[in-house]
Amino acid sequence: MSVNIALIGAGAMGGAIGTRLVETGNQVQVFDLDAERVASLVDKGALAADSAAAAAAASDYVITSLNAPKIVDLAVFGSEGVAQGAKPGTLIIDMSSIDPDATKDLAARAAERGLRWVDSPLSGGAPKALIGELTLMAGGAAQDVADAHEVLKHVATNYTHMGPVGAGQTTKLINQVLCGLGFMAVAEATQLALDAGVDAAKVPQALRGGRADSSILQEYMPRFATKDYHRTGRIDNMVKDLEGAHDLARRTHTSMPLTALSLEIHRMLTAAGLGGEDQAALMEFFQGPNKEHFE
Repeated sequence: MSVNIALIGAGAMGGAIGTRLVETGNQVQVFDLDAERVASLVDKGALAADSAAAAAAASDYVITSLNAPKIVDLAVFGSEGVAQGAKPGTLIIDMSSIDPDATKDLAARAAERGLRWVDSPLSGGAPKALIGELTLMAGGAAQDVADAHEVLKHVATNYTHMGPVGAGQTTKLINQVLCGLGFMAVAEATQLALDAGVDAAKVPQALRGGRADSSILQEYMPRFATKDYHRTGRIDNMVKDLEGAHDLARRTHTSMPLTALSLEIHRMLTAAGLGGEDQAALMEFFQGPNKEHFE
C-alpha cells in the first residue's frame, strides 16, 4: 500500500532510503538544504518540498535522516520545521543516529505538539537500504512502532521493537561498539595475513561459516587487502557514535576499555585527515608509514 512520506535529509543514507521508498511505490516529499541531493531524488520520482514544514504538511509520516541532535532539533522545531506543518497525530520516524537522552527530549517536545515519535536508527548502510534489507532497532510506544512499520517495511527485513523512546538509539550505540571493534579486528587480521604472505582475499572464503565469520569479515577483508576505500560510511561518523557509546557508558558506570581504544584510533585517523573516508581506511593505521607496501 502506497503512503505519503516526508523525507527530511537526503544525504548518503537519506538518499538511499528515499530511493527505495520511491521505487516501492510511495509518494515521497523530500527536503534538504542541498539542492543537488533533492534534485537527485526528484529525478527518481520524489517531489521537492520548499521546506520541512511543507513536506510534513503533505504527508502522514515524516522520516528524518540527519547527523546530530541539534540538526534534528532545527529540522523539527526550527523555523519552517516539521512541527509547523505536520498535522496532529503525524508520526515522526527519526532514522538518525543520535544520543538516547536527546531523543527522549525531542520526543517529549513533539508530544506537546500532538506529534508521535519513533526512533529507528539503522544498520546495514546505503547498500542495504537500496535493496530493502536494513536492520532497524525501534524505540517508542508499541502502536507507534507498529504504525512506523507500514513505512519501514519497504526498507528493512529486520525490525525490532526494543522498548520506549530512546531504546532504539541505545541499541544502535551497542551496534556501533560491535562494528567499531569488528572493523578494527578485521583490519588488524588483514595486515597479519599480508605480512605473512597469505592471500587475504581468500581468508573470508576459508572462514565462512566458522565462529570467526561475520558480514564485516566477508565485505571488508577484501577491501582492506586492496585498499578499496569507496565510501559506504565515514570514519568521523563512527567517532560520533563511539563517543555516544562512551558517554552512555560513563552514565551507566560501565567499563569499556576496548571501546575506548577503538574510539581513540578512529579519532587519530580523523585528526590525520581521514575522517571523511570509509572504514576501509583503517588500514592506514595498521599499515603505518614504515610498511614497504604503504602508499
